[in-house]
Parts: sequence; C-alpha cells; structure tokens
Amino acid sequence: MLRAGDPTLGALIDACGPLPDPRDGRPERDDHYGALLRAIVGQQLSVTAARSIYGRLLDRYDGRPPTPEQVLGEEPEELRTAVGLSRAKVAYLRSLAEHVLSGELELAVLDELEDEQVIAELVAVKGLGEWTAHMFLMFQLERPDVLAVGDLGIRRAIERAYALEELPDAETIERLGERWRPHRTLACRYLWRSLQNEP
Repeated sequence: MLRAGDPTLGALIDACGPLPDPRDGRPERDDHYGALLRAIVGQQLSVTAARSIYGRLLDRYDGRPPTPEQVLGEEPEELRTAVGLSRAKVAYLRSLAEHVLSGELELAVLDELEDEQVIAELVAVKGLGEWTAHMFLMFQLERPDVLAVGDLGIRRAIERAYALEELPDAETIERLGERWRPHRTLACRYLWRSLQNEP
C-alpha cells in the first residue's frame, strides 16, 4: 500500500528491511501512565540518553514506573539528581501525577477517544505537547494513521529521502503524508528507521 502510493517511500522501505517490535522496551499496553511518564523523560533527548535515564528511574522504583503518589511523595531536587532529569521534567512529571490523581486526565477513557480528542486531553497537562501526544498515539494506543509533523527525525528523514534543500515544514510533511493514508504511523516508523533512531 505504502509502496504503491509513494515510490520514494517504497524504496526507503526496501532499504530499511523489517522493523523492530514497536512495543519492545515500552510500558505494557494498558499502562498509559507509565507510557506518558516515559515520554516526558525522553523529550528532546537522543534515544540512547532517554533509555538510560528512564532505566535509572525504573531502577529507583524496583523496576517499575513510579505511581503518581510516589512521584508527588519525592523531594523534587532529590529525584532530579538521582535520575538525571532536568528541573523542568521533574515539574512535568509532577503535573502529570497531579492531573491523574485529580481526575482531570482520565487515562482509562483515552482508548475510546478519537485521535484529536486524545491530543486535546494530553496537551492540557503541563509538559505534554503535540509531539508527546503523537508518540503516545503511535506507540501506546497503536493508532495506525498518525503523522508526527513536528518530529525532527521525521523532518530529517524526509529531507534526505526526497532530496529536499532544507528541512520540510509541517505543511510540506502533511502534503507528502496524504499519500501514506491510512498508514501514516507505519510510514513514520520507516522514516525513523532510515535514520536508525526510532523513538
């Protein structure tokens, strides 16, 4: 389907070979809180750095993501230094925990919402922007037709694959992405794979 609609992407798919398991190393399918926590930790970091810091966070809580109560029970500065997080990310983790505990973010209903509704729910939490919402839709909810227009890796992969003179803007990516519907998530995964840097 993707090959037929876009020969350039088709050639990239052939060059990439099989994709890894998208759930490898990620929280369980029903652990939406853990997935959001992992996404916050990984923001603006390389894949390697994000995995390292997330691993330290899990180690601090016996190999599991901390609960909202545990996050709020931590001294912020102690958590920051122990795990290697920025002050901003500690604040974001606390905001997520507060939204979950207050019921402002109802994780149990996210599976039932349309993609745009999920994005609206998530970006209401401090530290959860559109990029994080896109990653959550793709890898946690396993939605098939998400296009991560703001992801730097996607922009670089498109620039390279389509021999563009500069990084494409969101409008250009949206236009290209029309060829990939309804499998834009898979297209993104191949684009990341072409850089060997899947989130």
